[in-house]
Amino acid sequence: MQERKQKLQNGLLLPAIGFGTWLLSEGEEVRKAVIEAIDAGYRLIDTAAQYGNEKGIGKAVGESGLDRKDVLITTKLAAETKGYEETLRAFEASLKRLDTNYVDLYLIHSPVPWGARGDGMEYMEANIASWRAMEDLYRERRIRAIGVSNFEPVHLDALLAEADIAPMVNQIEINPFHEPKETIAYCQAKDIVIQAYSPLAQGRVFSARHLEELATEKGRTIAQVVLRWHYQKGFLPVPKSKNAERIKENIGIFDFELDAKEMKRIG
Repeated sequence: MQERKQKLQNGLLLPAIGFGTWLLSEGEEVRKAVIEAIDAGYRLIDTAAQYGNEKGIGKAVGESGLDRKDVLITTKLAAETKGYEETLRAFEASLKRLDTNYVDLYLIHSPVPWGARGDGMEYMEANIASWRAMEDLYRERRIRAIGVSNFEPVHLDALLAEADIAPMVNQIEINPFHEPKETIAYCQAKDIVIQAYSPLAQGRVFSARHLEELATEKGRTIAQVVLRWHYQKGFLPVPKSKNAERIKENIGIFDFELDAKEMKRIG
């Protein structure tokens, strides 16, 4: 069972590894995968409005047999949805699909709409309006923690200049092939917890010879070694799988360690 947690600025404890659901289809596929994940010990389920699978996740959590308070749900405001009233409406829609009356962690999915070019600073006024709505929902205790995703330092600077409540989480892509050091250092300096999506590089880690060699030496799977690397760096990974055995394997990272040389070999 999962035990390790990391504390956010407001004291909420986030599990050190969550279960990602990107590309898991709405309906039976995502419901079954989330049930497997909860049975394996995951206590944080990560989704987003744009994943299109919130309804199945809500059903799985409801069927899990656990109290709602024991399973943390993260969802995200769609990248194209920005503005105060727009955010309130989107949040209500997510709640309805998830069949819950609160969300544990709510994130702005991206500072810019998908496909937008440039640094996206022209969207920051609208992002700040969305953040105001999220702050209000947080004060009403309808969200237990608020944060962002895919924000770089330039976006975080603009948001922090206007925010009453600082982002508690930034969920960004991190894996052995992609480690955005500037954003990571910024978040660590500001006490913003880092969650890592695509921690297995969408499968690329499985064809890396140096990772295969290290996993063999450790008597572990490649995924376990890479997820342990995330954990020791202080990142909270959210790996995704629909394979029951891999779901179980991916959470089994707390009974071994990587030394400094092994960490460097990974990335």
